[in-house]
Amino acid sequence: MTATTELKDPNVERLPLASFTEKAYLDYSMYVILDRALPHIGDGLKPVQRRIIYAMSELGLSAASKHKKSARTVGDVLGKFHPHGDLACYEAMVLMAQDFSYRYPLIDGQGNWGSPDDPHSFAAMRYTEARLTRVSELLLAELEQGTVDWTPNFDGTLQEPKMLPARLPHVLLNGASGIAVGMSTDIPPHNLREIAAACLHLLEDPKASVKELCKHVRGPDFPTEAEIITPRAEIRRMYETGNGSIRLRARYEREEGGIVITALPYQVSGAKVLEQIAQQMNAKKLPLVEDLRDESDHENPTRLVIVPRSSRVDADELMNHLFATTDLERSYRVNMNMIGLDGKPRVKNLLGVLSEWLTFRTETVRRRLQFRLDKVLARLHILEGLRIAFLNIDEIIAIIRREDEPRQKLMKKFKLSEIQAEAILELKLRHLAKLEEMTIKTEQKNLGEERAALEKTLASRALMKKLLHKEISECAEHYGDKRRSPIVEREAAQAISETELIAAEPVTVVLSGQGWVRAAKGHEVDGAALAYKAGDGFKAQAEGRSNQLAVFMDSTGRCYALPAHTLPSARGQGEPLTGRLQTPPGATFTGVLIGNPDDLYLLASDAGYGFIARLSDLITKNKTGKSVLSVPKGAQALAPAPVSDLASDRAALATREGHLLITPLRDVPQLAKGKGVKLINIPSALLAKREEFVAAMTVLSKGAALTVYAGARHLTLRDDDLKHYRGERARRGLKLPRGLQRVERLSVKRD
Repeated sequence: MTATTELKDPNVERLPLASFTEKAYLDYSMYVILDRALPHIGDGLKPVQRRIIYAMSELGLSAASKHKKSARTVGDVLGKFHPHGDLACYEAMVLMAQDFSYRYPLIDGQGNWGSPDDPHSFAAMRYTEARLTRVSELLLAELEQGTVDWTPNFDGTLQEPKMLPARLPHVLLNGASGIAVGMSTDIPPHNLREIAAACLHLLEDPKASVKELCKHVRGPDFPTEAEIITPRAEIRRMYETGNGSIRLRARYEREEGGIVITALPYQVSGAKVLEQIAQQMNAKKLPLVEDLRDESDHENPTRLVIVPRSSRVDADELMNHLFATTDLERSYRVNMNMIGLDGKPRVKNLLGVLSEWLTFRTETVRRRLQFRLDKVLARLHILEGLRIAFLNIDEIIAIIRREDEPRQKLMKKFKLSEIQAEAILELKLRHLAKLEEMTIKTEQKNLGEERAALEKTLASRALMKKLLHKEISECAEHYGDKRRSPIVEREAAQAISETELIAAEPVTVVLSGQGWVRAAKGHEVDGAALAYKAGDGFKAQAEGRSNQLAVFMDSTGRCYALPAHTLPSARGQGEPLTGRLQTPPGATFTGVLIGNPDDLYLLASDAGYGFIARLSDLITKNKTGKSVLSVPKGAQALAPAPVSDLASDRAALATREGHLLITPLRDVPQLAKGKGVKLINIPSALLAKREEFVAAMTVLSKGAALTVYAGARHLTLRDDDLKHYRGERARRGLKLPRGLQRVERLSVKRD
């Protein structure tokens, strides 16, 4: 056959590929939506769940029966109604048996059916046993009373119900979740009594609003006892639109200095929560906690103990942090998407769900009453024939004995219907004595009264509503329970900042000449006395607290920040800052700062320009740092000097050629970033050739002494000596004595 040969077989249908794939995908999509993922508003079940419940009822696994192996149920479901994978079917069965997954479990299981820590840890179906719970009666009680339509199973050998005649809106009681093609559903569970009360209110007032229904339905009711902290206005908005979210928070108690978590949010694992807390502790991000314990047992399914580091720890503040950083507080999406009575999927609000379900329930009750009425009428018809037989018993026996076709003769002789004649012929001889006229008349009277009551109810909307009201009330009384999830309006939790979590211990941050850093406990630390690597030595040190940020400045005028508590211990030689920070090529670190955000520092370049800055303006989270001090070409930034009092402090600047200037800081501007103003005058020609530049800079407080170091020599200047070098900003300054003109550093000694 050549490539151009066309198929001529009339039995082969030819379609364009686009048309075929479009139809195939749409068919698949509708199958997933209608027959797999979304629940029906009538009974609130997906097809696999409905088939499991029906198959178990057919096996006689009622709440009063003995448990049977789960494999028996799964086998019946797959073999008769649901030709899919056994594991998927069993998982659906397990879900309906887990009291931590279903608000009102439909299956009562024996064996390992999973745990809240691991819902998928259930045993294989050959080990577990199951039967239906009492709540399943709400779905099955009226099944054989003509209330639902039936459809052939997948191979046409059996009949299965299209729907179960739910006596309450099960779609809201246990909720549902599922993902279809292009849509999904997330319906939260609710309290049975609250939903029943809303149904009764809607029966009495069909024009009721969602706001009025929310007086009965306060919100979802999850299997766990965690708090619902969503504001009531948001809950009402969720019920008005069918979309929204619900936020759950764990409950805790204080007990003997510890914090005991007694209830977790829906589908949250206690083991995972402890793991999340432990990770924070290992990362040194949660120093407020000393120990964790899981004391959960059979009597206390949830008992997680958190031991604070000390009695001074605020338990509420600690728990707020854990709510914000762990699964102790979670949000749940709400999307009330379901298949309606018209067979179409749609997102419905609370009023729409209850109104449509009441329509379904009304039709179910009408069909049940009509089914019973038909049975009563059929029985009355037969009783009328039996009464005629009693009155003419001898003649009827004679006809039966001598006629070849007694049925036709009886019908003709006594004007009986075929059904009546057949009933007479099927009587056994021993029953003839029981055909007493009074017995027949009594049964006729009782059935006649029942028929009249049924016909009256079917013909009256008021009586139908009264019957619905009575039955819903009885179901609420018989199967209902108290709300488990308390609704407590709270604000969403906020995590404690990292600096607030860290203990405020005194530390001294030490920086070496080659940019290695370490932190020593306490403030009585001499950085110059510490051991350094060969070729390295002391550069600078700063005293602060472990919960503060250490700020480093490099020679290009960029600033970097690291949490002080994360720095290596001073017991070793520390670690290079370049391992954590990204500095420009050739840059070296010149100084370290640590303190409060409002602390002031004098920043200057060795070109003689500078300004005063707040510590908060130097802080950045960026590893590449933040450009703060603009350094002229060829110049470098000096180590920042702390300022204690702007009114009285003075800046001391010494050049490489021995010029010293002491100038008041009140003339220096306070900036967030920039080049600053000229602090000391250095001739441009000398500065350009780097023949002279600022060699050292510091800040003198009132009464402090200044020591000038030049090689092995040093000179200490006090008040009278310092007056000689005082001058206005941007002056040249005066020369230091011979032998001290190659200044290396300045040191301040405070009295």
